[in-house]
Amino acid sequence: MAQNDTETQTPATTAKLSLPTLTTMVVGSMVGAGVFSLPSRFAQETGVAGALIAWAVAGTGMLMLAFVFQNLAVRRPDLDAGVYAYAKAGFGEYLGFFAAFGYWASACVGNVTYWVLIMSTIGTLAPALGEGDTVLAVVLSSAGLWLFFALISRGVKEAAAINRIVTFAKIVPILVFVILALFYLKPSVFADNFGGADYAGSLFQQVKGTMLATVFVFLGVEGASVYSRHARRREDVGRATVLGFLSVFAIFASVTIVSYGIMPMSEIAELRQPSMAGVLEHAVGTWGKVFVSVGLIVSVLGAYLAWTLMAAEVLFVAAKDDDMPRFLKRSTAADVPVPALVMSTLLSQLFLVITLFSDDAFNFALDLTSALTLIPFLLAAAFAVRIGVRGQLVIAVLATLYTAFLIYAAGLKFVLVSFIVYAPATALFVMARKEQGRRLFSARELVILAVSISGAVLGIVALTLGWISL
Repeated sequence: MAQNDTETQTPATTAKLSLPTLTTMVVGSMVGAGVFSLPSRFAQETGVAGALIAWAVAGTGMLMLAFVFQNLAVRRPDLDAGVYAYAKAGFGEYLGFFAAFGYWASACVGNVTYWVLIMSTIGTLAPALGEGDTVLAVVLSSAGLWLFFALISRGVKEAAAINRIVTFAKIVPILVFVILALFYLKPSVFADNFGGADYAGSLFQQVKGTMLATVFVFLGVEGASVYSRHARRREDVGRATVLGFLSVFAIFASVTIVSYGIMPMSEIAELRQPSMAGVLEHAVGTWGKVFVSVGLIVSVLGAYLAWTLMAAEVLFVAAKDDDMPRFLKRSTAADVPVPALVMSTLLSQLFLVITLFSDDAFNFALDLTSALTLIPFLLAAAFAVRIGVRGQLVIAVLATLYTAFLIYAAGLKFVLVSFIVYAPATALFVMARKEQGRRLFSARELVILAVSISGAVLGIVALTLGWISL
């Protein structure tokens, strides 16, 4: 299809999304690889008590963020592509650019976790795939990346329709897992796991260690705001955000908690991904593992579709606002931002290759995905504080404090690695400014640039000297 540089689409070519469709897209983007990895990821960090507290903290914090996105969608209907637009409106073009890039990069890295998990699942039958981090696994994953690129290039409307079907299909195995795990739950095993294993540390450390995992599974709560330009009614954006969150919160928490009643915590922690399959296999036999594995592949492919769409949308809208190079605002007659889609696929491809050098490809990609979203989330929440009114200000403050705590919980390693990803992105910002014939940086922006470059240099030094590792 021929591409064009027009910044608007006619009603005939723009896909308008209803409340059910927006809600389904939020649920579809949230229910993905993360939920199938929760049992072992939590068991590596915490026991039942810590898990309950972690879900209470994460659920409350993410609900506050969901309310923030709901309120901002109603109060600032002029701002499209949510997370990025709010950061720009509140804190200037450069930080808005970083929010757009960080959110986009997190989506691309998150897509890598999906392919790693798919290959790890198939790897139980084909050892050459390992745990999704072998050369063969990367080659096959790369083929999948570009096949999905071809599918999505056909149009947002077609891709959204497929995602709606897949969303319902992938929730079924998760619900079946929870029901079966409850039926086979052993109270004595659950009680033994309550306080956590010796390796878990204090209760605070246990809760802190699970925070990035909870961020990962809740990513997508902001998905409706990213698609605000496609919504039939602006108020549907906020409603879809809250409905999507409430629809999946209980599922996520249940998957984790019921697993503690099936196996000792230390054994769950050692399960290969997808650990949900290993838990169900222990409870009901081999068929349980097969059932979950098939459900995972369906789930992950659906989530990959949703996240690829969102990643391209963020770049496209940022380019339309002249915060990214103008080539990224080209779209097809079917309203597909193909250059942005190409960039998204290429970045995922790059991180797929990087997984070959990681000690734990899945957990590294999962944690980095979460860490990259924290700055965009923090800026959006802080923007809500700036424009807050009575009745909404408390929610915005709580969302801001929660996001700040997540940055602390991420730890120095992922803060530095995030800087390494963020800093080179300034080249795109410079390209956009040059195209517009504008001054490259203001005095305030130079300070932000210095901080980002310093963080990136420190991160590279830390990696080189072995202070941190991938």
